Amino acid sequence: MNLNFNQSLAKKYKSEPQKIRVLSEDWVAKQSYCPNCNTEPLAAFTNGKPVADFYCANCDEQYELKSKKAKLSNIINDGAYATMIERINSKDNPSFFFLTYSQEYRVNNFLIIPKQFFKPDMIIKRKPLSVTAKRAGWVGCNIDLRKVPESGKVFLVKDQQVIPRDNVTEQFQKTLFLRTQSIASRGWTLDILQCIDKLEANFSQSGLCVCRLIKTQIS
Repeated sequence: MNLNFNQSLAKKYKSEPQKIRVLSEDWVAKQSYCPNCNTEPLAAFTNGKPVADFYCANCDEQYELKSKKAKLSNIINDGAYATMIERINSKDNPSFFFLTYSQEYRVNNFLIIPKQFFKPDMIIKRKPLSVTAKRAGWVGCNIDLRKVPESGKVFLVKDQQVIPRDNVTEQFQKTLFLRTQSIASRGWTLDILQCIDKLEANFSQSGLCVCRLIKTQIS
């Protein structure tokens, strides 16, 4: 996996957001693969898909890409609030790729949060745009990643180190059971997993064994 962006593609763009969109989407299309079934390459949706950028032609998983320079923050800007809530509550909501890159346009981190880890209370509603704005009244949203347990953060690249594909697929598939649960039940399970993450940070070695046993029983 080549972690460098193809910077030649950005020469005709003046806006930095436009450059990053082109560079990051090209990188994912050429360097990434489906974390669910290991198929490559991923196919790109035509422009205009409300909440997805890529899909796997083999298993039909859908993916939305978010890119950011330097570190990944806990709060991520997203699109229309109503569209995002609608997709989360539907059966074909996408999983999310999050990509961070260096000043040299090299991928630092590339991870996926599978769609089963998204729930409505993760989506923060923003204030409507003012009446003087071009899209007056439009309501956007943010994604709160603090509500995602560690088991829901599947790295393909971490600190510029490529994670073995088998490890990625194994971690991704380990939580697929959540997709069979109702939104309410899934929310409860995710809350429990988050609580266990917090306990693990403070427990002794024996306590860690208990936490891991509980995780095993849940999954």
